[in-house]
Amino acid sequence: MTAVDGIYESKLTFYVLACWILAAFGGLMFGYDIGISGGVTGMDDFLIKFFPKVHERKLHAKESNYCKYDDQLLQLFTSSLYLAALVSSFGASKACTILGRKPYNSH
Repeated sequence: MTAVDGIYESKLTFYVLACWILAAFGGLMFGYDIGISGGVTGMDDFLIKFFPKVHERKLHAKESNYCKYDDQLLQLFTSSLYLAALVSSFGASKACTILGRKPYNSH
């Protein structure tokens, strides 16, 4: 890759295109995952099966949604998605180090 007037000449290879697509889908899936978990944690069927105490509180609550869903286990369930993303990012970092571009010494 050379710089000509501040513009870099490079080729769009299959590898670069695959990296773009994988990165885009990774962000898309993570956003979708968080959106779905937010909707699921508010569903009555889900709360009845997995968090019956939270469902009871939701039925009798006259406060805001924060007070209805104030439960540490429910928050742990939602946060587990972020924890999974954190662990996955360490694996992706290692894979990028091994499979990615190698340092180049021009001297």
